[in-house]
Amino acid sequence: MAELPGGWDPAEYGDRVADVYDDWYDGMEPAMPAAVRMLAKLAGDGPALELGIGTGRAALPLAAAGVKVAGIDASERMVARLWSKPGGADISVTIGDFGDPAVLAEAAAPFGGFRVIYVVFNTFFALPSQAEQVRCFASVAGALAPGGAFVLRAFVPDQGLHSNGSRFSTEAIVGDESKLVAVIHDRNSQTVRGNHIIISPRGVETYPVNLRYAWPAELDLMAALAGLTLTARHADWSAAPFTNASTAHVSVWHKPA
Repeated sequence: MAELPGGWDPAEYGDRVADVYDDWYDGMEPAMPAAVRMLAKLAGDGPALELGIGTGRAALPLAAAGVKVAGIDASERMVARLWSKPGGADISVTIGDFGDPAVLAEAAAPFGGFRVIYVVFNTFFALPSQAEQVRCFASVAGALAPGGAFVLRAFVPDQGLHSNGSRFSTEAIVGDESKLVAVIHDRNSQTVRGNHIIISPRGVETYPVNLRYAWPAELDLMAALAGLTLTARHADWSAAPFTNASTAHVSVWHKPA
């Protein structure tokens, strides 16, 4: 993945947020049992690969369900958190950018081919350009076993959130700590550059967030270019119907058997 303007690189988000990540996103835990059920069913007795495995919030429960899980992540600090947790040391992680075909090929080599490759929590949008997202789909297709599935959870873009090209909001106030979000939106490139800003007695801390979003139809085209076919799209991990009102999607594309 090329660096984004301003010097941001693939490891920076994880390295900066590793110490607080699990606390910040604790609210996602209720979705995990449904995610594990869906991914385990798709994996069957085959291995699974998580792109952007982070601290293992999805990988650890999936491994506990009996699936052989491997991962890729650019942040050594996030992976250190994963490996420090019970069962984490049993998960093989390749350190690198999951948008780099060579890194994905390295992760896949010991397994031959994955039954499932998956991305959770909007992580796919960390790839900063359409070209790199297209390239990632092609690399995923090459790493899947015949009949394997690529599963991606992401938000449905809402350009109304940044009607004037930017957004500044208060996300949470807990005791003497305030969490703010500052965002700049480029509608033409479909990119969002921002910072989580924490103000507390410790001082001011910033955590960068940089995304290149894509609509479901655009992701379907990327999949088709890679030889993958859409087989399911849900509004969430519980397989609720995907509608025009859905704010997120869980999409499944399959490689020909």
